Amino acid sequence: MLRYFTAGESHGEALVAFLSGLPAGLAVNLAFVDRELWRRQQGYGRGGRMKIETDKAHILSGVRQGNTIGSPIAVLLENKDWKNWQEALPVEEGDPAKHKRVASPRPGHADLAGALKYNFSEARYVLERASARESAARVAVGALAKLFLSALGIDVLSHVVAVGQAALEKEILWEQIRGLSDRDEVLLNCADAEAEQRMKAEVDRALKTGDSVGGIFEVVAHGVPPGLGTYAQWDERLDGLLAGAVMSLQAVKAVEIGAGVTAAASAGSAVHDEIGYGATAGFTGFQRSRNNAGGIEGGISNGEDIRVSGYLKPISTLRRPLQSVDFDSRQPVKAAYERSDVCVVPAAGVAAEAMVALTLARCALEKCGGDSMTETLRNFEGYRQQLKNY
Repeated sequence: MLRYFTAGESHGEALVAFLSGLPAGLAVNLAFVDRELWRRQQGYGRGGRMKIETDKAHILSGVRQGNTIGSPIAVLLENKDWKNWQEALPVEEGDPAKHKRVASPRPGHADLAGALKYNFSEARYVLERASARESAARVAVGALAKLFLSALGIDVLSHVVAVGQAALEKEILWEQIRGLSDRDEVLLNCADAEAEQRMKAEVDRALKTGDSVGGIFEVVAHGVPPGLGTYAQWDERLDGLLAGAVMSLQAVKAVEIGAGVTAAASAGSAVHDEIGYGATAGFTGFQRSRNNAGGIEGGISNGEDIRVSGYLKPISTLRRPLQSVDFDSRQPVKAAYERSDVCVVPAAGVAAEAMVALTLARCALEKCGGDSMTETLRNFEGYRQQLKNY
């Protein structure tokens, strides 16, 4: 079974990600992993931290001679900002006077709930782990999952659908999304230039007023065969697994599969994807004229592109802070300010790609198994042949 978890704090010495369950013999392209980390750092509206960190993956275990060896993979991401925080966040007992308190909780952040849960007198340690900086570690292991899926002919990418009130108003094809990922300059990762400029204006507006702005990203998985996931148990349904994975990202407050939101207000005849047949179409010959289901029916992939949208709230750290309460005095004050971004929708899309890739890789391994890539690919090809002969 594919398993992963992360460790590390926002201003700690490093982030560490662990991934267990990848078959042996998968070629690992470190340049690709670093490119994914670079993509997460891009986008108009990012804050000063992105000028400090240049994330590079340092693989400590599980990969030798450029290939996975079947043992757990550990990836370290150095925090360059650590040099400014060593005295404030020492591992051993340090000087309390150098501790940097978060004296008033920020509305919308984990500050207050976390301090109450862990019995902290202020929110510094809550901020350190709850920060979206943690998502860099997920992107690192998600890149490895992408390499595995690519060997199966599956690709996972994202694009931005909306920032604030500015929204994409046309359908975007897979080839356009693919083109976005190849760019060396990222504005807001929108495939339509006119819509992207309107999105930029939303960020500029928030920047001028000391505010922040959220939006919507869509992750698309292309080349996924029918049969991943199952309706047999509630916690094995692919749509549920993907929704939970994307919802787990910082600031994501809603997840949509396909046209789920508009489908709720539509007639069934306008929603469900009619089925046709052409002997050479897709994996099986069965084909659809539209994809409102987002590539998943009954908790199982159906051979169409899987489409998962994440709805991202505005960043909760504001340069013009909202009302809060001082932890010590309980008196009204403005919320604490910590260096932050104005808009992170493109970056959140990249992090969501990682979560979708990790989920699909897990389901593909559960379907096909294999301790080596030779075995996994043989099993996968056998399943593809079964679909072709159906």
